[in-house]
Amino acid sequence: MLLAGVDEAGRGCVLGPLVVAGVAMSEELLPQLVALDVKDSKLLSQKKRNALFQEIIKLVQIFKIIKIPPVEIDKAVNCQIPLHKLNRLEAKTMAQVIEYLHPDTVYVDAADIVEERFAAHISECLTFKPIIISRHKADKLYPLVSAASILAKVERDREIELLKNEFGDIGSGYLHDEKTKTFLIKWLKTNKDYPPCVRKSWKPAKKALNERNTTQQKLF
Repeated sequence: MLLAGVDEAGRGCVLGPLVVAGVAMSEELLPQLVALDVKDSKLLSQKKRNALFQEIIKLVQIFKIIKIPPVEIDKAVNCQIPLHKLNRLEAKTMAQVIEYLHPDTVYVDAADIVEERFAAHISECLTFKPIIISRHKADKLYPLVSAASILAKVERDREIELLKNEFGDIGSGYLHDEKTKTFLIKWLKTNKDYPPCVRKSWKPAKKALNERNTTQQKLF
């Protein structure tokens, strides 16, 4: 019995990719994963996540990471077809990960408010029919999803570091981060449009682009 877990990192960011990761291992090896004390990646320090990343990829039998660039995210967010926006893109990407892992049962962190619908959207993209257990906060419920969340978060952090090397200190990429907001505002003072790393479909980013001459408080 091959079991898998799939999760994402960076869904709410305005900068950088959304990263989807999955891990798979035989049922009898699951206690070894539990022994690593894997948790939701948000509950771990960056140092701990990095250490666990190496332990996880050594232990699991197969893993897969896919990065969705901002341009694809923008296309999904701007789609006018109901139920074909970001949740559908995430379901499609998770399906690609699951197709690669080919497990008998897979646990996924549901992005849709309707857990069963999210599972159905994943299933319709697959060429085989595993058992799909779709739950909110699955990264806190299932060790395999916790492991996947760690892989996704570490890869997402690496992408942000690459952007920092290119653009300077852009912060975490979330709009609640003052460094991220400052980066966007300063960029628009000297450029007509955002760089490719920005999700232009995010409402605050759109507003900043349309009202570039207003104050930071009004924009964000």
